[in-house]
Amino acid sequence: MKFLKSFILVTFSFFCMITPAFASVPGVDGSMGKGFTNGIVSVSHPLAAEAGIEILKQGGNAVDAAAAIQLSLNVVEPMMSGIGGGGFIMIYNKKENKITMIENREMAPQNVTPELFLDEKGKPIPFSKRHTSGKAVAVPGTLMGVETSLEKYGTLKLSQVIDPAIKQAEEGVKVNWATAQYIDENVTKLKNNQAAAKVFVPDGKPLEEGDTLVQPDLAKTFKLIKKQGSDVFYQGEIGEALTKEIQKREGTMTTEDLENYEVKEREPIKSEYRGFEVVGAASPSSGSLTVLQILELMEGYDVQKMGANSPEYLHHLTEAMHLAFADRAAYMADEDFYDVPTEGLLDEDYIKERRKLINPNRSTADVKAGDPWKYEGKEPTAMKMVKEEKTPIGQTTHFSVMDKWGNMVAYTTTIEQVFGSGIMVPDYGFMLNNEMTDFDATPGGVNQVEPGKRPRSSMSPTFVLKDGNPFMAIGSPGGATIIASVSETIMNVLDHKMLIQDAIYAPRIYSAGYPTVRWEPGIEQNTRLELMAKGHVYEEKPQHIGNVQAVIYDYDKGKMYGGADNTREGTVQGVYDVSHKSKKPKEIKEEKKGPFTLKVNGAVYPYTADQMKLIDEKPYIQSDKLLLGLGVIQTGDLETFKPDKKSYLPVLGVAKSLGYKTKWNEKDKEALLEKDPADIEDPDEDGSVTN
Repeated sequence: MKFLKSFILVTFSFFCMITPAFASVPGVDGSMGKGFTNGIVSVSHPLAAEAGIEILKQGGNAVDAAAAIQLSLNVVEPMMSGIGGGGFIMIYNKKENKITMIENREMAPQNVTPELFLDEKGKPIPFSKRHTSGKAVAVPGTLMGVETSLEKYGTLKLSQVIDPAIKQAEEGVKVNWATAQYIDENVTKLKNNQAAAKVFVPDGKPLEEGDTLVQPDLAKTFKLIKKQGSDVFYQGEIGEALTKEIQKREGTMTTEDLENYEVKEREPIKSEYRGFEVVGAASPSSGSLTVLQILELMEGYDVQKMGANSPEYLHHLTEAMHLAFADRAAYMADEDFYDVPTEGLLDEDYIKERRKLINPNRSTADVKAGDPWKYEGKEPTAMKMVKEEKTPIGQTTHFSVMDKWGNMVAYTTTIEQVFGSGIMVPDYGFMLNNEMTDFDATPGGVNQVEPGKRPRSSMSPTFVLKDGNPFMAIGSPGGATIIASVSETIMNVLDHKMLIQDAIYAPRIYSAGYPTVRWEPGIEQNTRLELMAKGHVYEEKPQHIGNVQAVIYDYDKGKMYGGADNTREGTVQGVYDVSHKSKKPKEIKEEKKGPFTLKVNGAVYPYTADQMKLIDEKPYIQSDKLLLGLGVIQTGDLETFKPDKKSYLPVLGVAKSLGYKTKWNEKDKEALLEKDPADIEDPDEDGSVTN
């Protein structure tokens, strides 16, 4: 390639900037202030944080505080979670030195079949329609989960921890920017339900930031619960109203389904990463198992040396995600119905086998599930592998709590989509989930709809342990993106040596399968270009991923710290002080469009207007940017030859010399390049590409 000979490459050094060395545990150091000693919470809403702190001040433990936070979130963040949903509560009981999981995932009603979401022609009903039907509502588990956790591991009663939520619902709370945004984005959905519209879109006008959200019906419901406990929900008047509303909307749930619901205490799953123990939620969550797979796959690489969000790191991370998500779709579901090969999926030899499939130089187009069963000495379940359907990313909420005795809680809770099914129980003021749509719409796989079954979840409440002691509680909302958020934040702390707040704020990516990658603002353009040259397709616009909330305990010094995300009004609060309250993130602005568009195999490449020119009506792009995007050079080479930003190369000529099929669409001003990924050669030892 003659045009490359003009570039002179010299030796260069690459310095990776890291945060100061940590103290006794990762994620904290002396720059973080005095820390807390009497308890700490990290929550997505400051008023929910206050509810938890109020309980800690009264002498309650972490479980008591977590219960109060969940009930408060039903009031202050009603679009994300509440008693109409379910979740996973991870608890570390210091006295017993025990980690357990209170699973209160929603459950399918009895009168359902695997064909629940197929139309008359046997095709899946569009998600936009099926998730707002009464058929979408699974039997809620949150209230019983909260009550069970209190009875087993708390020190206070449900009637005591519900008081802050009653007060907030009755007196009203100010709508913050996040709630206002979610209401505005879901006006049509809310208007389709009279009860919900009355609360969130009064007189046809959506509530705005600064307005007061008063919920008298919800206050009434909580007062009933205060007096009668969860029985009023599962065996009383609330349940009767709930099932009546669902049946009006094509659902089949009955009061008997509510009466038959049960919370299960399960053994969490465990694995090691870099000498730390990582403990997460078990089935029916697939989240923690997938997180652990990603971490174990990445443990085979020097992630710290790669550097945070470097092209090398993000390429290997993306490929690891694809492998883990392929296994997730094939094998993970409610273990009460089908065996999950947990041991096989985390087996060291199986991980090595899967890791060999990662090509360090290009993305793998055809990623299939592996065979973990042979590492357990068992035959695979006789179910077909159903490709996971792409649906809108759900939301959810995560919060983390620690008390002065050393008890710790990581709690992820949800009603699935924002405002769930969009159905509010009339006169009782809470939204209902759409968790049935977490089952596969197409029958035949391990996650198909079945009576009494719990849908596969991505929720990943997680503890990280050092020397046998839990020092971090972490989790995130965001549907399947939860898995990416949790695994990346853990690596940011353990590998990239970031402080917990920096680790949370660091931009993230998410990719469940080839080739599309979702990304947050802050992933550099050069990095994206290099990765697109390897076959990854970065979405045209960035968007926020997840909402991580974490607490860390420096057990040598007896100090507690936390980190909170800014995609909502995340708050870290100690018993006597607030250490962090997130500000609204900067608006993601549209970039100025260039004079033409470059598409490679149909994917739009992220060039900016000032990097593109039409010369004699032919497309030219800034030389270094074009060579990055076509895989001729890598970002590390930019330090050596320091290209002139005023230098432009002809797109079609360069691409043709590299073996691309080229076409110029004059009408739409599009440069169209095509090349079979299999024809892309691996880089030579010096980093250049031979074509």
